[in-house]
Amino acid sequence: MTATAKITAALPEDVILDVRNLRTQFALRTHVVKAVDDVSFALRRGRTTCIVGESGSGKSITARSILQILDAPGEIKGGTIRLRTAPRAGGHSGVLDLTALHPRSKAIRAIRGRDIAMIFQEPMSSLSPVHTIGDQIIETIRLHEKVSKAEARERTIELLRRTEIHEPEKAIDRYTFEFSGGMRQRAMIAMALSCNPQVLIADEPTTALDVTTQAEILDLMRELQTSYGMAIMFITHDMGVVAEIADDVVVMRHGKVVEAGEVNELFENPQHPYTQALLDSVIRLENRSALKKPEAEVLNLEAPPILSVEALNVTFPGKRGLFRKAPAGVHAVRDVSFELIRGESLGIVGESGSGKTTLGRSIASVRPPSSGQVRYQGTDGIKVDMADLSGATLNQYRRRVRMIFQDPYGSLNPRMTVGQIVAEPLRNNSPLSGNALQDKVAELLEQVGLPRDVMERYPHAFSGGQRQRVGIARAIALDPEVVICDEATSALDVSIRSQVLDLLIELQDKLNLSFIFIAHDIGVVRYFCDRVAVMRKGEIVELGPVSEVCSTPRHAYTKALLSAVPNPDPKARSMHLRNRYSEPGG
Repeated sequence: MTATAKITAALPEDVILDVRNLRTQFALRTHVVKAVDDVSFALRRGRTTCIVGESGSGKSITARSILQILDAPGEIKGGTIRLRTAPRAGGHSGVLDLTALHPRSKAIRAIRGRDIAMIFQEPMSSLSPVHTIGDQIIETIRLHEKVSKAEARERTIELLRRTEIHEPEKAIDRYTFEFSGGMRQRAMIAMALSCNPQVLIADEPTTALDVTTQAEILDLMRELQTSYGMAIMFITHDMGVVAEIADDVVVMRHGKVVEAGEVNELFENPQHPYTQALLDSVIRLENRSALKKPEAEVLNLEAPPILSVEALNVTFPGKRGLFRKAPAGVHAVRDVSFELIRGESLGIVGESGSGKTTLGRSIASVRPPSSGQVRYQGTDGIKVDMADLSGATLNQYRRRVRMIFQDPYGSLNPRMTVGQIVAEPLRNNSPLSGNALQDKVAELLEQVGLPRDVMERYPHAFSGGQRQRVGIARAIALDPEVVICDEATSALDVSIRSQVLDLLIELQDKLNLSFIFIAHDIGVVRYFCDRVAVMRKGEIVELGPVSEVCSTPRHAYTKALLSAVPNPDPKARSMHLRNRYSEPGG
């Protein structure tokens, strides 16, 4: 391949990027993985094309193929990627075949960031932690354009202002870790727009964000697209987001395009069974699960609660520097009180930083409270205050109250087999050993829908949904009465998410479990929970039955949260009309 190869075939006037019959493969030691297999689509000026599909469908590899940033041993094996280049510094526009460029050539490096920019899913791993935000954006500008450092700095401040970063003159000299998740994503967008690209590729840019921050980022991208006239390629697995922002949709599965079309037509009349299944999964989460008992049957407020949280506070002390005194601490949870009814699922929702996870960890005795009480009353009728427990009595409490964590990739030991992972709590807390232990592990795996023969396999050999099932098996191994789920389904694809939620409902009925379900996804809470507590800045601002809170919210913050949830109907887009919450008296 040469660094200057061009093709002369014309593109339609509105098409900026045309992908035809793209094939990208990974040659492994034992076999070849066809990650992208004969994929074709076009990106048009001023339009957003959403590439949707579950994990492993080839969405991100398609994006990386366009920019030639594939990890080894990935290689483009066929097809064309034609880009209509913009005239630069007095030059001429033309049609360039990107597949004819060497991945390390000067020509493709000139394309990256200038004609095609990319926003990645996790800005913390994409931005340098040792350079200021401003230095990183300035470097990008000066790499592609002959401007002075002072000119690049002024442009960077303007970009930060355009992306609605507060006090851009000060923010330019801050580091990545000083920004919130939403602000980091805004900084990534500012960097992507620094050279006025024609094409913006956004790879799951809002997956890790709460609904209000997600809505702000999507609004920002829509506004900037209108200003710059860009073509946007938006990669996601959230069909609600697709319904809100897409003009065109490309559905991928196992490296192939199974369906493509205009968004209204595709949502109204999906042709492929896989597309139908994706849409059905989203619609299912719009209502309470059919597997759940009626709210009125579960919410018996007269019965003694299994868990009572009273005036709970958690404060993180400030860290003292070498030459400065410690700053004021962070009050993460403020005077939180509620009761968990035996057999119910209580949802805890709120934005990032609202205190949801800290509250869950404090109840599970992972993070001791600064003050307040967590009273647990088991089936034996004995009440205990978790804050007063230690040693053997605390271990006994931890057997009754278990936790399932958000990340099925990071919460399982990669050096242990699945059998060892599930057996570990049993080895430490029960007399089981030998064949009896193996049989119990096999029984637990079968309860969560995994066959006995997976016990000798390691976590890396499983999908995200299967890993979460292993985490659930481990959590129920000691016959708990309360399970705290900390964003247990947020890392999963929407179809896998409903499967895991259905599994938890089945286990709840079978084992008489009570759940505290921490989430930022209102749809998941509506589907799974009986009551919901809405948290903001460490406080519960609203608490009630899910049906009431989701249909007639009372607090202005709850109204803002609900109005920011994407509507899975492209003809009834409402996110841009959402309520904005402002502090009382602000």
